[in-house]
Amino acid sequence: MPIGTPFHSRTSALCVSHNWRVWSGYVVASSYAVLHDREYHAIRNSAALIDVSPLYKYDIGGRDALKFVNRVITRDVSKCALQQAMYTCLCDEEGKVIQDGTLFRLEENRFRFHLAEPSLRWFQINATGMEVHIQDVSERVAAVALQGPTSREILRQTLDGDIDQLRFFRFTFGNVGSVRAMISRTGYTGDLGYEIWVSANQAEELWDRLIEFGKPYGITPAGMLALDMARLEAGFILLEVDYTSVEKALIPLQKHSPFEIGLGWTVSLDKENFVGRRALLEEKRHGSSRQLIGLEIDWDDYERLYQEAGLAPQLPTAAWRGGAPLYRASKQVGQATTGGWSPTIKKYIALATVQSRFSQPGTELFMEVTVEYVRKKVRSTVVKPPFFDPERKRR
Repeated sequence: MPIGTPFHSRTSALCVSHNWRVWSGYVVASSYAVLHDREYHAIRNSAALIDVSPLYKYDIGGRDALKFVNRVITRDVSKCALQQAMYTCLCDEEGKVIQDGTLFRLEENRFRFHLAEPSLRWFQINATGMEVHIQDVSERVAAVALQGPTSREILRQTLDGDIDQLRFFRFTFGNVGSVRAMISRTGYTGDLGYEIWVSANQAEELWDRLIEFGKPYGITPAGMLALDMARLEAGFILLEVDYTSVEKALIPLQKHSPFEIGLGWTVSLDKENFVGRRALLEEKRHGSSRQLIGLEIDWDDYERLYQEAGLAPQLPTAAWRGGAPLYRASKQVGQATTGGWSPTIKKYIALATVQSRFSQPGTELFMEVTVEYVRKKVRSTVVKPPFFDPERKRR
């Protein structure tokens, strides 16, 4: 039976929509209000507070911690400085992605993984023969994402450290009121933002402090619907939506390599052997058969399809998930996996996977849409994600 996160006493009182979903055995808000619009606009125009506690968290330590981590991820951890975060992939021996996630280097030989799916058993198998300690701290650590243009100002008011010096994908430690916290300049919105990691028994105190000091800066609790639209605009992929974990794939076609899902840049083929290296080296030599792309749907063509049916254009009110076939001429060449109308850039956009020869920016493709129960095709153009990438995110 799903349970509440360490913030549930606060989030449940605010969720007037009663619109909940289950994430890794926890209930989290899809949206707090009946409509998620205000929560989305808080991400882009002020600050949103998002409960991300259901992430799995694993502490890695011991003499062989560096060696172990380098074995199980695609990045070169020797290049990761202390108090730096790395976005990376975990692959199987065939070079297919188990999942993507972040790694924090806490000390010289101590790391923490933040992942969407459980990986304890897989870690333990790959640690055989090494002096490494792996601890699941998921239930002991609570986390919120504070995202948006005013997030830095809020932390300036409540954090006892100098948040201005915290660089992109770095983290620091400090006190938020009386709460000891780890603050990382990371997030899943593609905007200026931070993630704050605290002991689960101090979660409520952290929430109250951020809400109190964030009120003058427009802080708004936000749910998964708002987060889903923000991550689409940022071009961020989602496990089991934009690609399938190799652990859940039923056929070879459902398995993806990092090169196929836009994460080839996370693969360090020149480092020591790691799980999947041989297969990835081979794929790098011969090229990938498919690629992740961005799509911009032609508004005039989309409007025309509805006009022909005597209707005004109907836009999805939230980011949709699912497979919309993509065509070149009359042949299917891929599928869109996430799409929606972007309130910020005022375009209908989507993430998709297509055959590599159709992945170049500017390529014209046709996406299947349904208008009054009839399947149609709308013109779209391949673009390189992200769709929205403000300078303030990294500055």
